[in-house]
Amino acid sequence: MHCLQNMPRSSFLPFQTLTRHPNNTLFSSISLGIINRSHQNLTMSLKSTSGSIPSADTSSTDVEEEKSEIYSNNMTEAMGAVLTYRHELGMNYNFIRPDLIVGSCLQSPEDVDKLRKIGVKTIFCLQQDSDLEYFGVDINTIREYAKTFNDIQHLRAEIRDFDSFDLRMRLPAVLGELYKAVNSNGGVTYIHCTAGLGRAPAVALAYMFWVQGYKLNDALGLLLSKRSCFPKLDAIKSATADILTGQIKKPVTLSWGHSNCSTVEISGLDIGWGQRIPLNFDPKRGSWFLNRELPEGHYEYKYIVDGQWTCNNDELVTSPNKDGHVNNYIKVLDDPNSIRSSLWDRLTGDDPDLTKDERLRIREFLEACPNDSQQ
Repeated sequence: MHCLQNMPRSSFLPFQTLTRHPNNTLFSSISLGIINRSHQNLTMSLKSTSGSIPSADTSSTDVEEEKSEIYSNNMTEAMGAVLTYRHELGMNYNFIRPDLIVGSCLQSPEDVDKLRKIGVKTIFCLQQDSDLEYFGVDINTIREYAKTFNDIQHLRAEIRDFDSFDLRMRLPAVLGELYKAVNSNGGVTYIHCTAGLGRAPAVALAYMFWVQGYKLNDALGLLLSKRSCFPKLDAIKSATADILTGQIKKPVTLSWGHSNCSTVEISGLDIGWGQRIPLNFDPKRGSWFLNRELPEGHYEYKYIVDGQWTCNNDELVTSPNKDGHVNNYIKVLDDPNSIRSSLWDRLTGDDPDLTKDERLRIREFLEACPNDSQQ
């Protein structure tokens, strides 16, 4: 079985010199960002036993290793844990349950054959086109090859890499597609993203929680006992609450109270650290403003003033992370005295569980979701 194994630290490639942004973002050929890292750092690495043969072209191998190193550095910064992915070593995976596998991306049609041999009936890909292009994966060739068989189906339901808010917002539709595919195809399901360390384990965890009857923490314990990974629990909890309480958005106003600048933008919030939203200047009040509607939750963000990343000391600021970096943050909450708020608090607490009725409601919701995948 191809699985995750710990690699000695000495086997890591030397870290590439990268430019560090003031919000602690590493910039390379992938532009990603970082949120406040409050999690304990975990050292994880990938080793494949899939039989991938190194290229005879040393320069090509060096390029692949360099891409893996850059991706791993970006993943570590964005996820808040030391994570390593070696694309050049081939596909790797772990059985979480006899019917559920979490792994890294397929790289060639031959990987379809490998999965068919272990009983996989559904390949569920969460990658975006940009993920595939970065490592040069020809997804169309893989999908066309899978279509030549009547005992396996390849589906795509995209989630943006390293973006917990996008994960939260996309989980209901993605799980709806997965739920219907598993019911139709049966057998073993293979869920993958690029490295199989963030999006794929999160989707598998949500499926175990929503559909297979696990308490969330019990499902997490089983998942981590099989595969070292770093799923975003808060995104799963919030998505669960969104389904059962109905997502409510609240108006939010953020402001920069200085007029001696020409541009003010915000990054983070609900758009991720790789994007920015411009603020509008109000000459009457001499300040910059952003009006936005946000679903309930905790959001971190940072201002970019004339190209310089900074915090607004007039708004809430996080505690420094282990590197000393801080972000602004805002909590968007419903009426704390409402019944709905009480349910939200339970579902997003430390050890959430679902009642029989709540799990039935979620399954009905998943069945009613419109088709989201690319077949």
